[in-house]
Amino acid sequence: MAILPEGFALPPLPYLVALVAGLVGVGVGLRRTRPTVTPAHVAALVPWMVSGSALHVLYVIDALPPAVEPLAGTPAVYLSVAVVAGASWLALDAADLDSPTALAVPGALVAAGLAGFALFIGLAAGTLSVVWPGVALVAALAATPLTWRIVTRVAPEAAAAGSLGLLAIFGHALDALSTAVGIDVLGFGERTPLSRVILEAAAALPTAEVIGVGWLFVLVKLVVAGFVVALLADYVREDPTEGALLLGLVAAVGLGPGVHNLLLFAIAG
Repeated sequence: MAILPEGFALPPLPYLVALVAGLVGVGVGLRRTRPTVTPAHVAALVPWMVSGSALHVLYVIDALPPAVEPLAGTPAVYLSVAVVAGASWLALDAADLDSPTALAVPGALVAAGLAGFALFIGLAAGTLSVVWPGVALVAALAATPLTWRIVTRVAPEAAAAGSLGLLAIFGHALDALSTAVGIDVLGFGERTPLSRVILEAAAALPTAEVIGVGWLFVLVKLVVAGFVVALLADYVREDPTEGALLLGLVAAVGLGPGVHNLLLFAIAG
């Protein structure tokens, strides 16, 4: 069985070397300067996550210049965004402007520009439709507090994860529900092998013809996200900085694909 998602390919060697060098440089810089890291700072990286999602959507629809394309595929887009976001954080820290707001603003501007461009392409092509992506977003917003309440009731220690724990659950709820809408309503496929296994298992159940196959994926994603958040809660108490960064990473793993789904579905009609 394949392990890597469809479309997973390293960029050409010069791009890969530049990305790795940039990532190492930013990592060393952050380790030496040790900028302030709070839950608010980690949450301020959300616009950067959205930027990565929008950039990859533009890559998928072949809307990027050839010189930029290798930076926006999978997995290069993760490295590209990490380098730019990390460099921005270093620059802001050097200028004594390392507040969460200052960190979020440039990411928000980049995200707005890239997402706006993608939506404009969909509008110009006559394929723009936000109804079902909107349904997925509203469903994720509704499922998040419900899931959080269940998780903290079953594992009260999970409450220590705080707002970042809630963000992590929202990210995975968005990924799961947008995937379910894409599969059951819009006719999209799933690129991740493990996700396809879950969807195929749901397709073999008697419920497939009645309520579709996405429900099992949603259930599994929310259970796993809740378990991971509860697992990291102790780490957050013992080491708030590293715990916050880990929860941010967990959130990004769900939020990135979720936003990508919403934007792609919106412009693909």
